[in-house]
Amino acid sequence: MSDEFLMQMRPWFGDEEKKAVCDYMDEDGFLTEFKHTEYFEKLIASYTGAKHCVVVNNGTISLTLAAIAAGIQSGDEVIVPNYTMIATPNSIKLIGATPVFVDVEPETLCLDISLVEKAITSKTKAIILVSANGRYPHSGIDAFERLCSERKIILIEDSAQSLGSYYQDGRHIGTAGLIGSFSFSAPKIISTGQGGALVTNSDQINKKLRLLKDFGRSEGGNDIHQSIGYNFKFTELQACVGIAQMAKLDFRVKRKKDIYKQYQKELKNVKEVKFFNQDLVSTTPWFIDVLVEKRDDLQCFLKEKNIGTRPMYPPINSQAAYRLNGNYPVSSIIGKSGLWLPSMSQITSNQIIKVTEAIREFYN
Repeated sequence: MSDEFLMQMRPWFGDEEKKAVCDYMDEDGFLTEFKHTEYFEKLIASYTGAKHCVVVNNGTISLTLAAIAAGIQSGDEVIVPNYTMIATPNSIKLIGATPVFVDVEPETLCLDISLVEKAITSKTKAIILVSANGRYPHSGIDAFERLCSERKIILIEDSAQSLGSYYQDGRHIGTAGLIGSFSFSAPKIISTGQGGALVTNSDQINKKLRLLKDFGRSEGGNDIHQSIGYNFKFTELQACVGIAQMAKLDFRVKRKKDIYKQYQKELKNVKEVKFFNQDLVSTTPWFIDVLVEKRDDLQCFLKEKNIGTRPMYPPINSQAAYRLNGNYPVSSIIGKSGLWLPSMSQITSNQIIKVTEAIREFYN
């Protein structure tokens, strides 16, 4: 077996992506978004079952545009999980709204709805539900839909990690809220390097998003502006890569589930390693996330054996960017003990055995 360093994650591009980009360059196109981008949007919409898809330059600005399109303004409060990638609250801060942090369920790391209810105030305009590692909340998406309907609150889904994951009722994650957001950054199940997508079933929201991402233009290529807008467009090069990646998505969904199952099987008797509640029938794990004892020591041990790992997100309220007091026991535990194991789609079964044997060796 090779002693080459096993990365925790790496994107997977092949000859298909290279050919797609080279073929496009032979078209003598302008590189800015056009027909290939439109086709990529149609692929995402079709795959998720959404009526509309709008792609933008990254998955952080996609959340910001979702908030603006939904009418969220400076001074509004938006409930977000205290366990998430920091882009979630930052996207709200960008427009002057206030992220209100709420702890997550220990089983799924999705928002705890009982705590969400307590955090709602007269200033609460929206909830951003993050489907952590493709998981849906234990309380069920219908509970969030009812709560938002009753309290007249907008539901936005941060589904950055959830392409290929579904709710139990068969809807693709990201399609239950007014707007759902996906990411195509390097670690995701498919990647365009950077990039994001917004899906919605609302014709009005779709129109707003398209205006917002392109200077508020009435249509591409003119300088007639119907509203305030910005420049968050995609590129044809990204779209060419994305189209090639979409052709591989079904395989990767199955492979990600098989990888997770093998890790579970190999580590089932290691009491120091705990998996979360992942429904492998409906959802697709993005990373192999676990709680481990002596995390820092385990990381050093694995690194000495050329195995890369990565700590899971620390609680956002404790980070220097926010520094907020509060009681967040679940996200605090994740910050101390959460670990991502090697999770790339192209990891082999033998490499998984190498990782799990090293973990058993450490704890023995």
